[in-house]
Amino acid sequence: MESNPYFAVNSSASGYQQAFDYDNRSPPSAFPVVRLRGLPFDCTEIDIYKFFAGLDIVDIFVVNKDGRFSGEAFVVFAGHIQVDYALRRDRQNMGRRYVEVFSCKKQDYYQAIAAEVKEGGYESDYRASPPPRPKRAQNKDQMEYTEILKMRGLPYRCKKSDILKFFGKEFNLTDDKINITYRSDGKATGDAYVEFASAEEAKEAMCKDNMEIGSRYIELFPSYPDEARQAGSRSRR
Repeated sequence: MESNPYFAVNSSASGYQQAFDYDNRSPPSAFPVVRLRGLPFDCTEIDIYKFFAGLDIVDIFVVNKDGRFSGEAFVVFAGHIQVDYALRRDRQNMGRRYVEVFSCKKQDYYQAIAAEVKEGGYESDYRASPPPRPKRAQNKDQMEYTEILKMRGLPYRCKKSDILKFFGKEFNLTDDKINITYRSDGKATGDAYVEFASAEEAKEAMCKDNMEIGSRYIELFPSYPDEARQAGSRSRR
């Protein structure tokens, strides 16, 4: 088992009941994502970054149910080789808890996001900010693009005009192509979806990844119209 300097590995499996059949696990999906289960309830995204130390993480989605952290998360990596290494960390410890790491499908990841948006708590207080300056995944260029980009880490008072300024005049954006998402209590989630003229233009806009709005570094990710539509249906004010 691959060692991890941040978490101790407990080689004894006594008293541990497997929640699924590891021998019949599905092969890695075409989309470079894994699912985590059994996370400590005080787990943050930073803990997940440390758990996968040395691997190139593109996105982390922590799953909440009824306003509480479920102990599950999805992690998107820069490529399939990263996923292979991530799966080797299955049943390593985070604190005193075993963490299950298993492959899943792209639709599982987006359905989890859509379900949380539907509940009105897309970005809960359990979801911590990533490290101060996240390293941009070198293989984001190789991911599947549509005309939609997701922005994460926006200042909570961010306006559409700030986003227009962020992307600059080289991209022909208008207010109606920007959707800043809000929780059911009216608070901003720190996320937004931006629609560009084409997938090619969205990919070009990734040059702005990890640039700043105010004092905040902004992460950009490829997204899909369905994800943006679900977020928008709960965020119109």
